[in-house]
This record gives sequence, structure tokens and C-alpha cells, in this order.
Amino acid sequence: MSDTNAADAVADGRPSAGAELAASLTEAAARRPKSRDVKNLAHLLPFIRAHWGHAAAAGFFLLFSTSATLGVTQAVRLIVDRGFLSSENLNRYFGLGGAVVLVLAFATAARFYFITVLGERVVADLRKRLYHHILTLDPSFFLKTRTGEVLSRMTTDVTIIENLVGSAASIALRNILGLIGATVLLAIVSPKLTLWVMVLAPVLLAPMFIFGRRVRALSTRTQDRFAQAVGYAGESLDALETVQAFGRETFADRRFGEAVEMAFRTSLQRIRARAAMTAVVIGLIFGGIGLLLWTAAHAVLAHTMTSGQLIQFVMLSGFAGLSVGALGEVWGVVQQASGAMQRIFELLASKALIAAPVRATPLPVPARGEIAFEGVTFAYPGRPDLPALRGFDLHVKPGETVALVGPSGAGKSTVLRLLLRFYDPQAGNILIDGVNLTDADPAEVRARMALVAQDAALFSGSALDNIRFGREDATLEEVKAAARAAEAEAFINALPEGFDTPVGERAKTLSGGQKQRLAIARSLVRNAPILLLDEATSALDAENERLVQKALEGAMGDRTTLVIAHRLATVLRADRIVVMDEGRVVEQGTHAGLSKAGGLYAKLAKLQFGVEAA
Repeated sequence: MSDTNAADAVADGRPSAGAELAASLTEAAARRPKSRDVKNLAHLLPFIRAHWGHAAAAGFFLLFSTSATLGVTQAVRLIVDRGFLSSENLNRYFGLGGAVVLVLAFATAARFYFITVLGERVVADLRKRLYHHILTLDPSFFLKTRTGEVLSRMTTDVTIIENLVGSAASIALRNILGLIGATVLLAIVSPKLTLWVMVLAPVLLAPMFIFGRRVRALSTRTQDRFAQAVGYAGESLDALETVQAFGRETFADRRFGEAVEMAFRTSLQRIRARAAMTAVVIGLIFGGIGLLLWTAAHAVLAHTMTSGQLIQFVMLSGFAGLSVGALGEVWGVVQQASGAMQRIFELLASKALIAAPVRATPLPVPARGEIAFEGVTFAYPGRPDLPALRGFDLHVKPGETVALVGPSGAGKSTVLRLLLRFYDPQAGNILIDGVNLTDADPAEVRARMALVAQDAALFSGSALDNIRFGREDATLEEVKAAARAAEAEAFINALPEGFDTPVGERAKTLSGGQKQRLAIARSLVRNAPILLLDEATSALDAENERLVQKALEGAMGDRTTLVIAHRLATVLRADRIVVMDEGRVVEQGTHAGLSKAGGLYAKLAKLQFGVEAA
């Protein structure tokens, strides 16, 4: 039926198997690698510049809220040093402190609003840009890249970017500004104590970084072990009937239990390391703070520092310490976002091999539907030594119905893919109405064709939506006429809401024959001069095959039609039967003539019809 399973999935619009897709998404979401090269984040700048107003407002209120935060410490110092001198002073400086807090509240709310809106807007633009670009990529890209990985970049990686732009970037900038501002004010309040802080900081932070690396490594190992356990469970549950049929429940249970225990033992190591880190860090931090406060208290007793300065110094030290800690946490998010942006940009940088030339040659109007393959040789990407077509020649006259038959792997489906210009041949020419496909716009070429595949992809929505997928501007009367011609109108009218009835994801509520007739109606509403039928009835029972075949015969009409079929009974009425083998035309003619010739077709006919058919 097809040359490669992967190529079939691309040509027919079928997604990857559900299990493979779910597994790839879970794997991608579980752990994304980081990148130390934050230059990748520069790719976000064009998206941010597009909304410079929100970015500028966010930056302004970021500065405003940071200044107000530091201003609170000054207000507290004034309350302690001057407020208690008199009732009037107390009211004045408490009022001043309240005003600073109100300013802080307003600036923080405004900063949150603008930075969050900016993040949501950037992510929305990024998602739209990604999806738009993916739709322009040709099938060769998806032969090398799993659909699950592409979806993961659109979801998991973009969510990481959303976390950066909408939250982490604001936290990082706020804490950088807060650290700088707090350090400057600390030096103003007490240069001597500030020097103490500078000396103590590395001693206090070193254990956090040393133990932190150990904890992160053990966390990663724990995630890996747990992922293995989940993988074992998913594999067994997906094949539960097989597990039970072979009586291997105990084996599956033991294997899952061993994986869970291994994850627990690794997690226990992480817990011990974190507990040790907590003990060391708390001891050092409180020891350092105690030493600092002891020194500051002696300065107050010596009247070289006021009580208000002491309180302000403690508050500023706390702000500085919190800023350093927050920056350490945010740095991991920044690295993760950099890795995500690298993968996203790699996807955006992918180029389609099939594109319209700068000066495309227009196809003649009105369309004739003439097809010509001239000495075409083609091998799929990754299989250059195994050509699917070898010097293939074929000429189809306007309005002619030509059937392509032959064994699996003969190159039949490849002919349709090249005609739709999903790929370009390595040698030879393919012409539609006398125009070489490489000189034409692919969109214009495909607009002249309608495809009915063996497992035609349908979509969630109504029957009306699925038929209009063939031509968006089709009127209701044209849709109904197409459904009538496809022998689909009767069963659609019998649905609860007729043409407006939702058919479910991939039209799961319909039978195989109903799906095929709906796909035929979708093709008919295009009014395309060329009809491509790729095993359109092979998966149907006899009754549905009769209905679909009747619909197809009506659909062919005066259109140029290429039919691919293994069931030779479906091509007996073709104007010409072209027999293919190993990428070449080996015979062509009518059923009767080819049966008498005693060649490959006669052998195929004998296998399907018996000796009498020959």
C-alpha cells in the first residue's frame, strides 16, 4: 500500500501512535535540559520589542517598586530615631511610613500587571509563530523529527519561556536592583558592618552551593528512577490483556516494585543530603547574623550607631540576603529557559525544502488536469540508496482514469506524494497542464487536486465542518450536493443534528464506510480537476465498499483520476491500468489485455480472481 509507514502517516495526515505520542510528551515534560549559554534568550527580544509599551511600563514600575521597598527601611529608621521624640513626630513619621507602603503596594501591583500581560502576550505570539511555521514544513521534516517532540516544544518549552518572561525575569531584575540598592544603602548606613557582611557572605553561601549541587544531582536521579517505574507501569497496563493472558502479573508487579524501591533509595539519599545542608546552612546563617548583631549592638552602646540605623541595617541585610537567595533559584529557571529557547529557535529556523519559487509560473486557466512524469527518479530522505521510483514515466490525459497497481513497495503512493509536491524528485520532471511543479507555487498545485486516502484524516467538529475543510467558502447547498454525490447525505441527515452533528475527535462516532464517504464529499466540494484515490476502499467490508465505490465512480466524472488499489476489482473500469514494480512501469493496458499478456498483472489477477480471470 505504501513505501514507508512514516511516509504513509505524513501523506494521509495521521498522527503518531497514541502511546508513542504520550510517551514522548511525558518524557519531554519530565525533564528538560538546561543551557549555560543565556545568549539563546536574545531570540525573545523581537517578541518583546513588538510590545515595547508593556515592557517599558513593566520596567518603570519595577524601578518604582524596588525604590519603594528600600524606602520602607528608611521610613522605619526615621520612626525609631525621631518618631519617639514626641507624639507629633510619631504621627508624622508613621504617616510617612504608611504613604511609602501605599506607594509600594501600587507600584508592585502595576509591575505585576504589566509584566504578566507582557509574558502572556509574548507567549501567545510565540505559540502562533511556531504553529504557523510548522504548517509550512514539508513531510521530510517529520520523517526526521517525532511529532511528539514538536508538540513538546510547542507546550513544555513554551511554558518554560512563559515562566521566564511572566515571572522569573521580573524576579531576577527586581532582586538585582534590590541587591544593588541594599548594598549601597548598607555602605551609607555603616561601612564597617557592610565590610563584615561582605566577608561573611561567601562563608554563608558556600555550603548552599556545594550541597545544592549534590541535592540537584540526586533529584535528577530520583526523577529518572521514578520515570523508569512509570514507564514499566505504563508498558504493562497498555498490554494488560497480554500480561494476564500469559500469567505474568507477578513478574510485572515485581518489576514495578523494584523500580519504585530503587527510586525510594535514591530519594532517601537526596533527603539525607538536604537535611545535612539544612543543618549546616541554618547554623552558619544564624551564627553569622548573631555575630553581626553582636557587633552592631556594641556600636549602639558606643553611640557610633543609632537604634534606627541598626534596625535599618538589619532590614537591608535581610533584603540583600533574600535577593541573593532568589537570584540563585532564578538562575536555574533562566538556564532552563535558555535551553527551551534554543530548541524553539531550532524549530523556527527549520527550512521547508518545498517552497514556491520567487517568480512562480502560474498554472493555465481553465485547468485541463493533464499529468506527466518524465524520467522521474526519487529516493526518500535517509534512503538515498533505495530509490522508490527509477526512471518513472507516465502520461495521463485530461479526464482519463488511470489505475496504479503492483506489489507493496512498487512506488505507487510515492507517485501521489510527488504529484502533491510533498517531495521533489532527484531527477526528471513532473508536469501539471504543461507546467513543471518546481516552477509552480505548491499551494496552487495542490488546489487543483483532491485526495481520498485509505484512512483519510477527519477532524473534530461537525459533518458540515469536515466537508467544508475541502473548501472553506463552500455554501450549504454545495456541501449538501457533495454529500449527495458521495452517498453520504442519507446517513448525515439521520444524525441527531444532521449536518451540524459533532462527529468527535477524528470522527470516531462514524463507521469506516461513513468516514470514507465523508472524505469523498470533502474532496468533491473542492471542484478540483484532479482526483487522487489512495486505497480508498481497502479497509471496508463488502457493503460499505459497494457504497463507497459507487460514490467514487460518480466523483470521477470528467475529472482526471489516479487510483491506487491492491484490490483489482476496484480498478476494472479504469481507462488504463499501469502496472508498477520496483519504481518502474512494467505494463499498461486494460484488464482484459493485461490478463491475457501473462505478465505481472496476470499473476496478481490470478491470485485475487482465480485462474478463470486470466
